[in-house]
Amino acid sequence: MLKSTYSLELLGLKHPLKERELEQRIVEKIKFFLLELGAGFTFIGNQYRLTCNEEEYFVDLLFYNRKVRSLVALELKVGVFKPEYIGKMNYYLGILDKTMREEYENPSIGIILCAGKGKVDIELALRDFTKPIGVAEYQLDFPEKEIKELINREIEEFSAEENKKQIENE
Repeated sequence: MLKSTYSLELLGLKHPLKERELEQRIVEKIKFFLLELGAGFTFIGNQYRLTCNEEEYFVDLLFYNRKVRSLVALELKVGVFKPEYIGKMNYYLGILDKTMREEYENPSIGIILCAGKGKVDIELALRDFTKPIGVAEYQLDFPEKEIKELINREIEEFSAEENKKQIENE
């Protein structure tokens, strides 16, 4: 369900920006972002207000995934992953499960979307947490190298097929 990298090329960004600006761009392009997330996601809201013990907290983006029947909280970070993000997400998931989750739904899921991540830090940060939390990174620009390789492969395959047809016709 969770990809390890999301392409945010659809936002047309070429430079780093503030978390709130990143969130606003995603909301503007929510249809395309939902397609990038994968199947079954529905958008609930941005800066979604959660309250607990008379305190307010705001989840950057809140979704529901119909396939896994879970609320999905997404926190955006414009920098590299920091272990303290896990504690904040764990708290948000606890509030969601306590206040919003229906009996027939699975526990809420958290996605922390960062500009970069370090595998060792993430494994250590998640080691003793039981709530489903994932960390993924995003890319702002289209992966040019991969696209060029794909195009070259398709050209080669097309050329090979054309040569085969030409030989068969002779």
